[in-house]
Amino acid sequence: MDHSSSIITQVARSEEENATCPEEGTAAVSSSKKPRGRGIFRSLFCCLCSREADAPPVNNNAPLLVEENGTLTKVPTKPLLPQIKSKDSGKICVVIDLDETLVHSSFKPVNNADFIIPVEIDGTVHQVYVLKRPHVDEFLKRMGELFECVLFTASLSKYADPVSDLLDKWGAFRGRLFRESCVFHRGNYVKDLSRLGRDLHKVIIIDNSPASYVFHPDNAVPVASWFDDMSDTELLDLIPFFERLSKVDDIYDILKQQRTTS
Repeated sequence: MDHSSSIITQVARSEEENATCPEEGTAAVSSSKKPRGRGIFRSLFCCLCSREADAPPVNNNAPLLVEENGTLTKVPTKPLLPQIKSKDSGKICVVIDLDETLVHSSFKPVNNADFIIPVEIDGTVHQVYVLKRPHVDEFLKRMGELFECVLFTASLSKYADPVSDLLDKWGAFRGRLFRESCVFHRGNYVKDLSRLGRDLHKVIIIDNSPASYVFHPDNAVPVASWFDDMSDTELLDLIPFFERLSKVDDIYDILKQQRTTS
């Protein structure tokens, strides 16, 4: 999530006078004239607005650092995920981002929207138009068969939860984590994988934005940001790789090989 993390990349161009703040992958675009209501939309969708001095640290629930004998150690906190279910015992935990990874959403009306989600903001209901990335259905179905999948987004649950209800027909997501589970770090909402309560040797994050996994880059499978290219095949192309990956005991060697060959 190196630049921004909101659900929307081009929200502002229609209703917010060119102010954009994408979910997890594109830099926030500042406008010389601050749009009316911009803060409302940013509060719902923006994961990073590093150019805005008032970027809200919604939750800084990271493990506290304390010094013991000259070294910094983490104070344990309650894991973000419950104990793993018996049916998923031994499986790799795959953390999957939502916006610009699986879907693209906008306040601007889209004729071919897969979903239209009503979201209440300050007493007013706004329609969010959601496009599904090509092959997301095949991807999620297969991933749910192979892994303990967890949705982890920097968007607020009032938007991301209903999108996930419609998107995940197969119950692939064993858990869902939203903005309050992120760590606000240097202007970004970061997904700290060490707080999941899973062995990091068996945790992978799929995300379009590197800043979202800046604490654990060796656990990441990066994907290109997606907006509206209906010829995109990235999710489909990833399935054979994850089928092979599902059989390993330690993800680090495989992911390192993947990075060096790609």
